[in-house]
Amino acid sequence: MGEKRGNGVEKILHGTRLLGVSALAGVVAAGIALPAVAAAGLGAQSAADDFQNLPDDFKTPPLSQASTIYDAQGGTIATVYYRDRTVVPADQISPLVKTALVDIEDNRFYEHGAIDLKGVLRAVNKNASSGSTQGASTLTQQYVKNVFVEQAGDDTQKVAEAQRQTVGRKIQELKYAIKIEETLSKDQILTNYLNITYFGEHAYGIETAARRYFGVHAKDLTLPQAALLAGLEQSPSGYDPVAKPAAAKERRDTVLHKMAEYGHITKEQAQQAIATPLGLNVQAPQQGCITAKQGEGFFCDYVRQAVLTDLAFGKTAAERKAVWKRGGLRIHTTLDPKAQAALNASVTSHVDAGDKAATAMSIVQPGTGKILAMGQSRPYGVDDNQHETQINYNVGKAMGGGLGFPTGSTFKPIVAAAALENGTSASQSYTTDYSIPWPAMKDCNGKKVPSSGQVHNDSTKLTGAFDMKKAMAQSVNTYFAKLEADTGLCNVAQMANKLGITEQAGGDKLQVVPSMTLGSNSLTPLGMASVYAAFAAHGTYCAPTAITSVIGPDGKQLAVSQANCSEAMSATTADTVTGLLKSVMEDGTGKPAALTGGRESAGKTGTTNDSLQVWFAGYTPELAGATVVSDTDNPKPLDGQKIGGEVVDQAFGGTLAGPVWRDAIAGALAGVPAGTFTQVPQP
Repeated sequence: MGEKRGNGVEKILHGTRLLGVSALAGVVAAGIALPAVAAAGLGAQSAADDFQNLPDDFKTPPLSQASTIYDAQGGTIATVYYRDRTVVPADQISPLVKTALVDIEDNRFYEHGAIDLKGVLRAVNKNASSGSTQGASTLTQQYVKNVFVEQAGDDTQKVAEAQRQTVGRKIQELKYAIKIEETLSKDQILTNYLNITYFGEHAYGIETAARRYFGVHAKDLTLPQAALLAGLEQSPSGYDPVAKPAAAKERRDTVLHKMAEYGHITKEQAQQAIATPLGLNVQAPQQGCITAKQGEGFFCDYVRQAVLTDLAFGKTAAERKAVWKRGGLRIHTTLDPKAQAALNASVTSHVDAGDKAATAMSIVQPGTGKILAMGQSRPYGVDDNQHETQINYNVGKAMGGGLGFPTGSTFKPIVAAAALENGTSASQSYTTDYSIPWPAMKDCNGKKVPSSGQVHNDSTKLTGAFDMKKAMAQSVNTYFAKLEADTGLCNVAQMANKLGITEQAGGDKLQVVPSMTLGSNSLTPLGMASVYAAFAAHGTYCAPTAITSVIGPDGKQLAVSQANCSEAMSATTADTVTGLLKSVMEDGTGKPAALTGGRESAGKTGTTNDSLQVWFAGYTPELAGATVVSDTDNPKPLDGQKIGGEVVDQAFGGTLAGPVWRDAIAGALAGVPAGTFTQVPQP
């Protein structure tokens, strides 16, 4: 292995190892720093027996590292970690810090094997004469202990057990240290040690420590900096240079004296370094989705949830959690920074963070399911005084969201699609009054669904004969109640399922009831954006996706779930729905949301009972998005509330949610040539 291996003492030690580690191993394992062992009657032979019974294999766990989440253009969204650590190879660590660590912790590291027999004898003699508890652990043995601590994770009981100075633990450290010395070079051991060690201030490993305290890479550490970090390792809290600068300097200077004593630096270099101030340039830990800009925190959290729930990252929840905690991932995502900036600007300008109501919006790409933008008016975070929240209103409970929101009339295009797929023409006409009894309907088992009361329109003027186009433009509730009855509740539910709506946002079953056509089920902006993207993609539904690729800590690509797309309806049906929804923008309730500059758009408004929520969902040939505005805590009517600095007289999807959608989509498509929809003859 190339390093100096010591003198005759080392040959004796090597021989005892081959012979099963006789009485000497017992002394080493049981006697060092443990004067009470003899009193307890634990002799060398029993220690040697314990040694022999340990398994030979020693598995070093992959070190927990920071992961980085990137947007679609390679920009960093956030750095996330269970432990802030960046593992670096030997050539990326300054030789100065390696020398400093050896000199202060184990100056004969390159001369002895797994244990330092001279150190052992010196420690035993001092312990015997003074009753002290001086140890003689080598860096290799300390590395083994650090591995045990790493394996313990955040289990405080296991961490305490890993650090407990018992005979059994010493025996383990000894045997595994011998194994490591047989398989790794000294430089490899030292590199591993520096990568695994905790240096305080949430910094694990020498690279993160160098960045945390000095703002430099480990390879660029100066002599005083290297000495400080080498001394810090022994007691990160006791020598914390941020909290205890005097103690840290004293410890650093001790390291420098040792380096000079062993001839690795001159006395002049030591004195010059000692005269140098600590020179801290502390970089506060910047991690987690809370550090994301442009409102990207909610998308960032969605990515985390995706890793924890996607079977591509592990068959069990425990396996997926282990992948996330281990980290070291480079996660490339679908987020488009231009679209995200436009969405964030829109949601925060139309609704203030401190308003009782909040707005949330998602944008997806038709035909791929890629989530291009996601955000809401309340910032991502934990500070209630800043109106922050970690609840992602764009998604359901299973993905870090809430219970969703009733969608109002944005559900009507799904009813229209089901009717068209089952042979109904868009010219289908019903003559209806302002208010009618709910038509009789049956569930998927052919049983009559109980219904009572009346279904009525938003305006008493909405009476007479309507075809599908006119009814969609004016959002005529009574028309769609009749259309739903003729189409069949089960067919409507099946169309919803094909469009990704299989349950409500909170996890409850989808309610297959007459009021379904009026949006009585609680769904999410991301879910509705994906529905409308299927209309834009000529009937192809794609489940929303956020991750395009993941590179593991070993530099290899990890498998990720591929786009899950399927035909939800025929292209003719989808394009017909697009024609219906264009009329909403041109002549109906969605006119306030219409895009300018000759850009075609299609969409639908939604307003729930008592104006508790308002929605707008729509699309262009390039993008689809859905927006909701709602009072999130025990929702109250939006009518009369102050939203975005203005009191809302009457809240409607077209006038409150529509402009949020319009400005976000317009900004996301700025400079992009306008596409066109496929034209289908309309009634």
